[in-house]
Amino acid sequence: MNNLRIRIGRLSYFILAILFTLCILAQIYLAGMAVFMSPVNWAKHIMFVHLFGFNLPVLMLIFAFVGALPRWAYWHLFGFLVSIFLMYFTANIRAVIPWVGPMHAVFACILFVLSSITVLKTWKIIFNKRKRD
Repeated sequence: MNNLRIRIGRLSYFILAILFTLCILAQIYLAGMAVFMSPVNWAKHIMFVHLFGFNLPVLMLIFAFVGALPRWAYWHLFGFLVSIFLMYFTANIRAVIPWVGPMHAVFACILFVLSSITVLKTWKIIFNKRKRD
């Protein structure tokens, strides 16, 4: 029963990590649409982040506990939350400190890399046959 709980927790965490990474890619795409197609797309970019921004990492935290994931998973989630906070900060402080605004794109890249690493590391934990043998 305990192994089933851990397996379900880890698979749920993995699925949410993939979803989070795809949402980051979608956000980058929406920002590109706003820059290269029409500024009207900024509204989509702003609205979409509210759907997944803090929600998915909090759900991932719950499943990290359920799945008894290693310490790195919690540090990655902490990195997600800090990066998301910095994204909000850089998007909203640019009127006061203009040079901070461009850091928004840098934090988006960092968040994408971190989320991709999370997916890969979780994949290795779940599907690495050597650890099961």
